Amino acid sequence: MTALDCGLWRLGSIPVDGGLRRLAVAIKAEVVDPRARTFAFTAVKTMYGGKLIAEGDTVFVFASENEGGKGLIACGIVSHAEAIARKRGIERHTPRVSVTIRRTALAKRPMGRRDLKHLTDWKDGQPGTELNFKFYRQATNKIVGISDKAASFLSKCF
Repeated sequence: MTALDCGLWRLGSIPVDGGLRRLAVAIKAEVVDPRARTFAFTAVKTMYGGKLIAEGDTVFVFASENEGGKGLIACGIVSHAEAIARKRGIERHTPRVSVTIRRTALAKRPMGRRDLKHLTDWKDGQPGTELNFKFYRQATNKIVGISDKAASFLSKCF
């Protein structure tokens, strides 16, 4: 399966130099039922462009190992995305988003912290290193924007 088979990359999401850039995202969060047809996540922290998530985007879903999950479990399409309003009086506010994701595929091969933790040369440009940096260097649950290389790397698990 390719990243495009997973429904990946919403064309027209981000204007760049007069053209359009494809956006890929991933979420690491507590997942109660890894085989559910729909996943709903409320007020999830966003980092690395994750706040740009929108309806129609494809998302790689990681069940958080901190919550008893096993890493990459599925990919799906965002059916609803809503930014959470900033709280008054907070100087440094981390953007949060609530999303609903319709599952399009279950992972056939695992990919989690155990598979990525040895990738620590943050400047090597490798997709696995990018995922380790964005998800596991700071172990909180979050939605992150990922590169095309990382999306392609993850699509090999489907």
